[in-house]
Parts: sequence; C-alpha cells; structure tokens
Amino acid sequence: MVDVPSTADIQLIQECIPHRYPFLLVDRVEDIRKGEFARGIKMVTMNEPHFQGHFPGLPIMPGVTIIEAMAQTSAVMVSLSLDLVGTGAVVYFMGIDSAKFRRKVVPGDVLTLDVTTVRGGAKVWKFDGVAKVGDEVACQATFMAMIDVTGGKG
Repeated sequence: MVDVPSTADIQLIQECIPHRYPFLLVDRVEDIRKGEFARGIKMVTMNEPHFQGHFPGLPIMPGVTIIEAMAQTSAVMVSLSLDLVGTGAVVYFMGIDSAKFRRKVVPGDVLTLDVTTVRGGAKVWKFDGVAKVGDEVACQATFMAMIDVTGGKG
C-alpha cells in the first residue's frame, strides 16, 4: 500500500504528469486524499500564451484551459494514488459532461481546482470538478479519464 503525500509542488507535479510549458496549467496540488480528492492551485498570469489572442485587450482564460487544469489536478492525484510517479503512465481525457462557466478568470486571479472522484480505481476514472476564484465558482464540470500505464507506447 502506497503512502500518498498531502501536497505536490511543481517538481512532483512534473514527475506525475508529462505536461510542460506552455501547457502545464497547475502550480501546486494540496489536500490530496488517496483516490478521492485533490485541490489544484493555478496562479493566472498575463504572460500565458493564450492571452495573446483570447482576447487582445480583454484577457480571459479560455474555459477549455480551466477544465484542462482540473484534469491535470486529477491526473496528479491518480498518479500518486496508484503509485505511477516516474513510470511514464499517462492520464488521457475521455469525455467532458455538464460543463458550466459562471465567472471570467483573468490575470491576477488565483484559481482553485477541486476535483472529487466519482468513480475510480481501475483504468477509467470519473471526476466532478469545481474551479473557483476566491468564493466565486468560475467553472463546474464532470469529466472522465483513462489511465494508460504503457505511457502511450502500447
């Protein structure tokens, strides 16, 4: 039985998932509960490349990148929960359901990304995600992911 750390800094995140700049969208993961829950932290900054075109003069974080940040948070939790760190395993999106956007996310915001496992433990996992800025909900979504322990090679 593997012990799961309660937090993951950027170095551990990069050991868990293959994402790198400009598509690594989570800076820290906190309150990790093995196979159940994790809270990602994303510091939203103006120097992110999507703000060049979304939108010039009115920078708003694209909704799909908010959902991707939630997915990366869940992938870190799954990687730690299943002891996949450093194995090359990859967590892939399978579907997004019921996505709702409630608030703009802009440079300077601190985005918290709460992901709760609905179903998991095997190859396919399902999560509920809520992204907030302070106490305000920015996005809610249910999404599914598949764990590929071959790292995409099989």
